[in-house]
Amino acid sequence: MALLNFKRSNAEPTTVNPDVEAFLKNYSIEVMPRTAEKVDDFRELLPAGTRVYIAHIEGTPIEEMVATASRLAKDGYKVMPHFPARIIKDENTLSDWISRYQGEADVKQALLLAGGVSVPHGAFDSSMQLLETGLFDKAGFERLHVAGHPEGNRDIDPDGSMKNVEEALVWKQKFSERTNAKMALATQFAFEAAPIIDWANALKANGIELPVHIGIAGPAKLQTLIKFAIACGVGPSLKVLQKRAMDVTKLLLPYEPTEVLTELSGHKAANPDFNIESVHFFPLGGIKTNANWAITHGGSSTVPAANA
Repeated sequence: MALLNFKRSNAEPTTVNPDVEAFLKNYSIEVMPRTAEKVDDFRELLPAGTRVYIAHIEGTPIEEMVATASRLAKDGYKVMPHFPARIIKDENTLSDWISRYQGEADVKQALLLAGGVSVPHGAFDSSMQLLETGLFDKAGFERLHVAGHPEGNRDIDPDGSMKNVEEALVWKQKFSERTNAKMALATQFAFEAAPIIDWANALKANGIELPVHIGIAGPAKLQTLIKFAIACGVGPSLKVLQKRAMDVTKLLLPYEPTEVLTELSGHKAANPDFNIESVHFFPLGGIKTNANWAITHGGSSTVPAANA
């Protein structure tokens, strides 16, 4: 393992599952400006070169987003801010955001998504419309991620089907074939491995070759996870948490993603061509808690190039 620039926890286990360790290499993690402010030094928590998504929640000033991006970039992290289509007023606003990010943090990576807003603030309703502007290509973005939904999305398919989600994926696959930027699917989090594996396999069967960065909820109190899961529209795998909540011996214990990652990493080890490329953590129980869990389970980031 490469030498890293963070402190290991004293609680590090004596053995690390080699499949999980391999699966966690080059994991990414998400922060918000207000949560980033609580971290004195990211370099004590995250390996050098980690990709850090910056979530843009409605109402967050762009100045705070850019300042967070600048701080993380200076610390040596690959910064990937969210561009939520429905809170971007128009093409001029989008161009201004791109210019600010690049001017102050040399950002060349972005996650494009519709955004958790029911009524668009302006001209954009979807990530596809953002891509169609051509502004990211013009600005030389080297990596563009778009959203994936292993369990569907009721905002996109109110009838509970996967029809619109699947049509959007076909469009994104075709777009990826005509852009110079590397593309991938960054997914909503889920708690059960089998449906994730089935969904990922179905993507390939339907000609979707975009690599998957699977969303995983980091360690957190069970009540916290259930709240976020319901708010974010997590589907069938929510029953994993509900079943755990009915077990009084586990109710007060924090949830950890060990089981789902063990199953996914084992599948990846047995099937090297499996299209899940890496793990993306949602630190719902806190950045420090999530980062320390990753450290103790062998998580590292060894990508040498800034655009990897």
